[in-house]
Amino acid sequence: MNEAFRVAFRAGAVMGFILVGLALLGLMIIIIIYKAMWNSGTMELMYDGIAGYGLGGSSMALFGRVGGGIYTKAADVGADLVGKVVEGLEEDSPKNPGVIADNVGDNVGDIAGMGSDLFGSLAESSCAALVIGASSAELVASPSGILFPLMISASGIIISIITSFFATNIMRVDKDYQIERTLKWQLFISTILMTPTLYGLAVWMLPENFVIGGIVTKTTPLYSWISTICGLWGGLIIGLSTEYFTSNTYRPVQ
Repeated sequence: MNEAFRVAFRAGAVMGFILVGLALLGLMIIIIIYKAMWNSGTMELMYDGIAGYGLGGSSMALFGRVGGGIYTKAADVGADLVGKVVEGLEEDSPKNPGVIADNVGDNVGDIAGMGSDLFGSLAESSCAALVIGASSAELVASPSGILFPLMISASGIIISIITSFFATNIMRVDKDYQIERTLKWQLFISTILMTPTLYGLAVWMLPENFVIGGIVTKTTPLYSWISTICGLWGGLIIGLSTEYFTSNTYRPVQ
């Protein structure tokens, strides 16, 4: 079981690392090209144009999710159901050709559609942070301040590589219940490691004082770090709380 878990975990990690890596790579390439071609207007307007980058991922997700979802549901409800009712075949029987169409649709909708959806969400949230940062003259003047949101995702890749090493090389999965425990530790370890990493990035990349959107109140790297870790730990707490109230592990059906 431990070897099977390693294969499954690493296979799933491929999509995760490629998704974040390509999103950051594409966004950085677009920023470099736009800066080289930008002759007039403010940096805020330039990043407004770059914000359309995430729209492409969302558009692809529309076709992937809807197209794949319709395809798989038609196959599942149609041919697969006929095979079970008329021919008496089991669910997902290899003797039923409808199962092939069902699995193809699942791959298109769940993998391609969900992957492009996550790609678009990451790109859009990163672009939104860049647009907000471009409204600050201090961040625009800083050589690295405007790229702080992208460095968060980039450092997250390194932290995720370290975290995944614990799952595949240190922890062992010999029983069924150890699978969930190992995956939970991924959340804990990555959150703990990201907390000091974000502080180092904020102090290193952000100016001592900067103003966003023309607001009089000045912001500091400490304030930026606090807001970032609130989202980091808030996401962890919400995930664990949701699992607690929806999982049969904690609330068995009587």
